[in-house]
Amino acid sequence: MDTAEVSWALRRPHPALHALVSRYIGYRQRDVSLAVHRGLPGRHLTLIISLEEPIRLVDMPGSPQRPDHWQGLVSGLHAGPALIGQDRNQSGIHVELNPLGVRTLLGVSAAELSGWIVDLAQLPRPDLASLPDQLRAAPDWATRFDLLDRALIDSASRSSRTGPADEIGWAWRRLVTEGGAVPIARLAEDIGWSRRHFSERFSREVGLSPKQAARVVRFGRATEMLRRLPPGGLAEVASTCGYFDQAHLSNEFRSMAGCTPRTWLVEELPFLQDPEAFGEQS
Repeated sequence: MDTAEVSWALRRPHPALHALVSRYIGYRQRDVSLAVHRGLPGRHLTLIISLEEPIRLVDMPGSPQRPDHWQGLVSGLHAGPALIGQDRNQSGIHVELNPLGVRTLLGVSAAELSGWIVDLAQLPRPDLASLPDQLRAAPDWATRFDLLDRALIDSASRSSRTGPADEIGWAWRRLVTEGGAVPIARLAEDIGWSRRHFSERFSREVGLSPKQAARVVRFGRATEMLRRLPPGGLAEVASTCGYFDQAHLSNEFRSMAGCTPRTWLVEELPFLQDPEAFGEQS
């Protein structure tokens, strides 16, 4: 078990960004002994900036992504783990991005980033490439979060592209609200599209099919619950999140995390102590 010292700093973004960004999470970890961290699937794309050594991707099973390292990166939606090499001491900022706002913020759609980790410098918003140096030079978390607000508002203001169709936005929000536990046929029916047309349009914008997206959202909800392991344990998590049973949940964990729920809990225990940092978000 890891005995790392971990501290967090959290803030909601500027109101102008609320439809695009969920929150900023600053982190500092000292005396980390766990060699590899599992970056798990969830409903956000993530923009991560290291304030110390570059972030090192060791492996991304099932993906053509090769090992690499970045000072600042964006990770698209994915249905498997991203295995990240950990240094003894780490510090950085994790930004949760709404898939429907990525086109506005970064100049590319969530579909273009799906299954990939991309260097900030490779995005069509060159000003974002300087964020790692700016944030590293800032004296405290509040100043860093202010810098992020300004940089992302400026980036969004440069967008000339329209957002996704209202129907896709509505479907995504409903998937999130219902924790992925809504039949895809019902979503298509409520929108008034055929299931095939809905799936094609949704996949073109989000980068996952509606069924894959529902699975990722449900898995994300399960990991959020596991961080606060309820009295009923894994069986309660499985029932609440819409899995057939505990075995179904465990099988999903093996597929999407590359390990069992209990293994993940033991590995990540030092990082699960702050429910505000990693609790379920609306």
